[in-house]
Amino acid sequence: MMNALHPVLSAAIGTGFTFLMTALGAAVVFFFRGEIKASFQQIFLGFAAGVMIAASVWSLLIPAIDMAEEQGMIGWIPAAGGFVLGGLFLMLLDHLLPHLHPGSDSPEGMPSSLRRTTMLVFAVTLHNIPEGMAVGLSFALAAQGGAANTFAAAVALAIGIGLQNFPEGAAISLPLKKEGLSNTRSFIYGALSGIVEPIGGILTVLIAGSVSPVMPWLLAFAAGAMIYVVVEELIPEAHLGEHSHVGTIGVMFGFLVMMILDVALG
Repeated sequence: MMNALHPVLSAAIGTGFTFLMTALGAAVVFFFRGEIKASFQQIFLGFAAGVMIAASVWSLLIPAIDMAEEQGMIGWIPAAGGFVLGGLFLMLLDHLLPHLHPGSDSPEGMPSSLRRTTMLVFAVTLHNIPEGMAVGLSFALAAQGGAANTFAAAVALAIGIGLQNFPEGAAISLPLKKEGLSNTRSFIYGALSGIVEPIGGILTVLIAGSVSPVMPWLLAFAAGAMIYVVVEELIPEAHLGEHSHVGTIGVMFGFLVMMILDVALG
């Protein structure tokens, strides 16, 4: 069925699901009173990190190498090159985009007069850019190839990213409520932090077009961007506080879930 869909439409469906999961997570603000316990926050962050590490390997780098070799290229060259470029791209965004992590009073990025609430949203937006690219490319690849296992792998990636997007949506809407925003505004801003996923996914597919030689580079690019987010943001935040083993368990569980999803469905 997927090979009958246009790659852009396929990418929109996949990233639309992950955006919906972010919005559902943000809706927790209507039912949850108080703050998320630090241990739960560490588990969520660790889980997101584990999912993204496993997705980078099984859903992005391995397919990038396989696709490059099928096209007669040396597999590791686009995989390594795209990986480095993706990491550098996120590093550049991290230094340019003003953002503020929940629980922190020190903004990062370029000096700005933006409000704290806006910078809190930007912090999560940074995480969502590579996720949107990854899911969009996977569904576009499935649409181009038409193979059932390729579509299953794209579905597995969307489910994995969607699962970690749910607590991510709550992790932005609840701090926004703490900053004094109403439940409705906290929900809207939390949900909108995930809108970059369908935007990023669709734009990436449009850039790639139907030029197959570019796909291995873009898959690896998304992997490099995701690993940068994991190492720079998620893992350090998951190990803040006294109970650092909680974050470690979250990372391992997230990795396990994404690995099983990808191998079982892909």
